[in-house]
Amino acid sequence: MKIRVAALVVFAALSVAAIGALAAKGFNYALDFTGGTVVEVEFQKPIDVEGVRSRLNAAGYESPIVQTFGSGTDIVIRLQPPEVDESAGPVEATPSEQTGTAILQAAQTPDNPGRVLRSDFVGPQIGGELALNGMYAAIFVAIGFLAYIAIRFEYKFAIAAVASTLGDILLVCGWFAISQHEFDLTVLAGILSVMGFSINDKIVVFDRVRENFRLLSKLEPKEVLNRSVNQTLSRTIITSFVAFLTVLALYLYGGQSLQGMALSQMIGIVIGTVSSILVACPLLLALGVTKQDLMPKARDDLEAELARRP
Repeated sequence: MKIRVAALVVFAALSVAAIGALAAKGFNYALDFTGGTVVEVEFQKPIDVEGVRSRLNAAGYESPIVQTFGSGTDIVIRLQPPEVDESAGPVEATPSEQTGTAILQAAQTPDNPGRVLRSDFVGPQIGGELALNGMYAAIFVAIGFLAYIAIRFEYKFAIAAVASTLGDILLVCGWFAISQHEFDLTVLAGILSVMGFSINDKIVVFDRVRENFRLLSKLEPKEVLNRSVNQTLSRTIITSFVAFLTVLALYLYGGQSLQGMALSQMIGIVIGTVSSILVACPLLLALGVTKQDLMPKARDDLEAELARRP
C-alpha cells in the first residue's frame, strides 16, 4: 500500500495508452469478424510462401495472406471477402469462385502439387454478427460480475473489482492493438476467460479484506488492506504461476489455431495478477471503504460496539 499512488498512476497511464492504441490502430480482425475465405493446403514439398502469394495475385485474388504452419509443406491462405465495382461490373472473384479447389489450382505448381486440408468461407454479415455478439458477451459478463460482488460484498467492493478487471482487459486489448496480432474468436474467448480469472483473484483478496476488517477492527483501513494483500500474496502468485504454465503449454503445443487464445490468457494472467496485488485494494481505499461498509445493518451502533471492544 505504500506504493498505491504510483501503482494507480502507472495503471491509469497504461490504460490511456491502450485506449489511444485502440482508437488509432484498432484490432487486426481475422476472417471470423471481417468475413472471407481461409484455406489450409498441404504440398508434397516445402513451398515458397512468396511464390504462392505472387501466383494468387496473378490469378486475381487481392491481398492474400499466406503463412506456413506446422511443417514447411503446410500453408494457410486467407482472403478478404471479394468486392464488386458497381460502375465497372464484378471484377473480383465471387465467393463461389473462392473455393478451396480454385485457390489450390492458383497456388500450386506442376512440380509441387498439393491438397486442400480445410476450406471455410465466412460472409461479411456473419462476421459482423459475431463481432456484435462478442461485444454483448463482454458486457453481459461485466454486469454479472458487478451484480454478484455487490450482493456478496458492498457496492464499493463491486466497483473496485469490476473497474480493475475491466482495466486488465483494456490492457490486453491494447496489446493486441499495438502488436496488430490477429484478433479472432479464439482471442475473444481467451479475453473472456481472463475476465473470470482476474475477478476470481480479486474476490479472494477482498474476502480476506472483509475478514480482517472484522477481526482487526482497531486498525485503520489502509493497514487492514495492506495486511490482507500480504496474507494472500503467496496464494495469488502460486495460483497465477501454475495457471500461466498450463496456458504456456497450450501455446507451445496446442497448434496455431489455439495460439491466439493462449497468448491472450498469458498476458491477462500476468496483468490480472499485478492488478490484484497493486491496483484493486488501492482503488478500494480511494473509494473510501470503511468498516461500516461491511456491516450495513448495524451502522448506527457500530461505533459504540467497537469502542467497547478491548
